[in-house]
Amino acid sequence: MYLKSIQLLNFKNYEEAELQLSPSVNCFTGDNGSGKTNILDAVHYLSVCKSYLNAVDRQNIRFDQPFFVIQGIFDTPEREVDIQCSVKLGSKKIFKRNKKEYEKLAEHIGQFPCVMISPYDRNLIGDGSEVRRRWMDGIIAQSNRGYLEDLQRYKKVLDQRNALLKNMYESRLFDRESIEVWNEQLIRYGTKIHEARKEFLTEFIPVFQRSYNFIGEEDEKIDLEYRSQLNDLTFAELLEINEKKDAFTQYTQGGIHKDDLLFTIKEHPVKKFGSQGQQKSYLIALRLGQFEWMKEHLKAIPILLLDDIFDKLDDKRVERLLQLVSDHSFGQVLVTDTNRDRLENIFGQSETPIQYFSVSKGVVTPEQTLKAVSS
Repeated sequence: MYLKSIQLLNFKNYEEAELQLSPSVNCFTGDNGSGKTNILDAVHYLSVCKSYLNAVDRQNIRFDQPFFVIQGIFDTPEREVDIQCSVKLGSKKIFKRNKKEYEKLAEHIGQFPCVMISPYDRNLIGDGSEVRRRWMDGIIAQSNRGYLEDLQRYKKVLDQRNALLKNMYESRLFDRESIEVWNEQLIRYGTKIHEARKEFLTEFIPVFQRSYNFIGEEDEKIDLEYRSQLNDLTFAELLEINEKKDAFTQYTQGGIHKDDLLFTIKEHPVKKFGSQGQQKSYLIALRLGQFEWMKEHLKAIPILLLDDIFDKLDDKRVERLLQLVSDHSFGQVLVTDTNRDRLENIFGQSETPIQYFSVSKGVVTPEQTLKAVSS
């Protein structure tokens, strides 16, 4: 499976663009701010129905325009598939497959997978628990449609329960019968989500550790710990323990919405004790582990998106990534960089054909396809 072509209309800084892509490696070069990353983000939209960089759809519409459209043709073993995403101010987001609109976006998730490696991945280490939960949930949802539905239901129930807690606080009347209605649903959906997360991490952690051993500079003990209040208590016990605190704070204190992942290296938090090189290796290993896990569970090779990462890596890590490309561990790859010469030097070590594109102020110009010669 690969993305054969993509068209953009009023997407971010693109008034209009149409690209024919190579099934192997596609390199986009240009100055910072020219729109290279936006191309990768458009591919991400077609894959998972949302931007990698900006969760607010309307903010991805070109300035002073009322809508954007992204359309792509995927070449699959069975047939070519036309996917279209459109966002219009004041309207819901629409996704179509071969011109037929999906009833639910969840029907599309996981059909055309991609994995993006970007400098913004550092947020996985530096930001709060919500970022790490969202990363984990996004992977699981692509192979488990019911999981995404459970997440959506859980959030609705949580919002309703919190609204009830606020009303009870303001009226100074605790309505146990009403709160039990929401408790029952929180327990039902939250327990399923917790079990799915545990199962995923049991499978994912060994894959991640292998990826780190491959990409890292040395053999270091790394781990990924799932921190959840439900590891030690049932959801019912958790709600009972927090009942008075919930009533006072007007917020549900316990549940899977508090889950987190602790990233460690040599049994210490990566955030505090990892060097810059160790953190880079850790993040790349997370994404490569994600790639391998998705390839196995989705029975498809994800599109790999590499956004401006080569000037952030030392020669050894670049060499390891290149080895994976040369060994055909990846399928289609899209790469951005400000330095064309650097990319030619990197991929000059591979026999993989490279399609180059020049990007300048929202205009993309295809250049010759180069057949690299192995050194």
